[in-house]
Amino acid sequence: MKVLLVSPPTESALRRIMGTTGPPLGLAYVASMVKDEHDVKIIDSIAEGYGKEDVATIIRNFDPDVVGLTATTSMMPDAYEIAKIAKEVNENVKIILGGPHATFMPERTMQECPYIDFIVRGEGEHAFKELVDALERDGDLKGINGLTFKRNGKIINNPPRKLIKNIDEIPIPSYDLLPMKKYKLNKIEFGTIITSRGCPFNCTFCSSSLQFGKKWRAHSVERTIDELSLLRDEYGKKEIEFLDDTFTLLKPRAIAIANKIREERLDISWAASSRVDTFSTEIANAIKNGGAHTVYFGIESGSQKTLDFIGKGLRWRNQSWP
Repeated sequence: MKVLLVSPPTESALRRIMGTTGPPLGLAYVASMVKDEHDVKIIDSIAEGYGKEDVATIIRNFDPDVVGLTATTSMMPDAYEIAKIAKEVNENVKIILGGPHATFMPERTMQECPYIDFIVRGEGEHAFKELVDALERDGDLKGINGLTFKRNGKIINNPPRKLIKNIDEIPIPSYDLLPMKKYKLNKIEFGTIITSRGCPFNCTFCSSSLQFGKKWRAHSVERTIDELSLLRDEYGKKEIEFLDDTFTLLKPRAIAIANKIREERLDISWAASSRVDTFSTEIANAIKNGGAHTVYFGIESGSQKTLDFIGKGLRWRNQSWP
C-alpha cells in the first residue's frame, strides 16, 4: 500500500516567527513501523513551505491508499482541509488522524470532519501499523485498541491501548523520510530526539500524562546514543534538542547519557528540560561536560498559591515570595 503521512500547512504565529519548527517525530515514528512493508512518504508542510495546493499536487501524483494526518488543536482546521482535499482527489482514500486533539476529543473531531475515517488515540505506533495491515487485507477493526472509527454512521471507540512498556522496541524514527536540512533556527541546523515518554506529575496545564500516561518510560542509554550517533553521523546535526518532558527524572540515567556522549566524542551541543526537584549540581556538571548548553525549567509562577492551584508539586523555599 501507498501511505502518505502529512503534517498540514498552517499559518500559525510560530511559523511566522521561526520559519519552521522541529521535525514531526510522531509521523516519523509511525513511518518506521510500516515502511518495510509499504511505500511510505512524509510531507512536512511547514519545513517545506508548502501550501494546501502543493499538498494537493503531491496527493494527486503519489496517489496514496492511506493518508495519515497529525495536528495539534490550533492546526485542526488545516488537517480538516487536507482531509477534504484528499477525498476530493480520491474518494476511496482512507484518512487517519492522530495527535493530542484527536486523542482527547475523537467523537467531536469526527463530527466536525466527515472526511476522517479513523482516529488513532494516544501512542500510535502499534495501532497505526495494525490498522494499515488490516486495511490492506480488509481485516477486522474490532481488535485494534486505541482506534476510533465509523460504522453504519455510528462512531465506535475501541478500548484504550496499553502503554508500550519497553519503548526500545519502537524503531528509530524515519529521519530519512524528512527534509532534515530544512530544520534550522537562526540558520543553525538542529535535530530533535525523544528519549522518554510519560510524566508522573499532576500539572493541570499539561496534557502529557493524559496522552502518554503517568508511568515514565525511557529508552536505554545504548538506544539513546545510537539515535544521537545517527543524527550526528548521517545527518551532520551538531545541535540537538531533547524533547523529553523531564530529561532528568531518573538522575543516574541522565548522567549516564551525558557521560556516554562525552566518551563517544559525539561532538554535539544540546538542550533539555528539567524540573528544579529533579536537578542537582552533579547532573549540572555531568551534562555540561557532555555538551549541554541549556536546561529549561518550568517555573510557571512566583506565587505559591498559584503553584498549588496548578498542581506543580513544588514549594518556594523563600516564603517571602507573594
